[in-house]
Amino acid sequence: MQEKIKEIADRVRELRELSDFTVKDMAEYLQVSDEIYGKYEDGTEDIPASILFEIAHKLRVDMATLLTGEEPRMNIFTVTRDGKGVNVERRKQYKYQNLAEKFIHKKAEFFVVTVEPKTHGEKPDTNSHPGQEFNYVLEGSLKVYIHNNEIILNEGDSIYFDSTYEHAMEALEGKSARFLAVIL
Repeated sequence: MQEKIKEIADRVRELRELSDFTVKDMAEYLQVSDEIYGKYEDGTEDIPASILFEIAHKLRVDMATLLTGEEPRMNIFTVTRDGKGVNVERRKQYKYQNLAEKFIHKKAEFFVVTVEPKTHGEKPDTNSHPGQEFNYVLEGSLKVYIHNNEIILNEGDSIYFDSTYEHAMEALEGKSARFLAVIL
């Protein structure tokens, strides 16, 4: 996994340099410190999927280019078969599967996210990113933490929110939970 993180970090740095953006430009755009952004680019800090989405937007490339090093080519439709999306393990507490990485010029990113239950009983790490997010629970139950709120979602429930607010998801009942995430 560390090798994959380094490959993505190298692509981000190279594309940033080609685009004539400084580390400071990117850090300000992403609303993170120069130090954190530097860690993203040197591969010592894992880049959250939501931040990758914003980096791709700023660099005017598809997120798939950052993840795989290949440009998407599909412009009429793309099909992703069950379980065949590009796996992205961007944060320890979540496993992402990109559902439309081959489609060019997407207006949103689509993921199936799996959250494993926590064994410690501690609150999950939160993150935030520019834009909005929609989550639809496919399996299990989730506790969503967002802006001093805790919301329980069960299978078939959904939530749409301003993702600039700190948020996190936690699987409940000692079972994995899966949800469809759309990042806009």
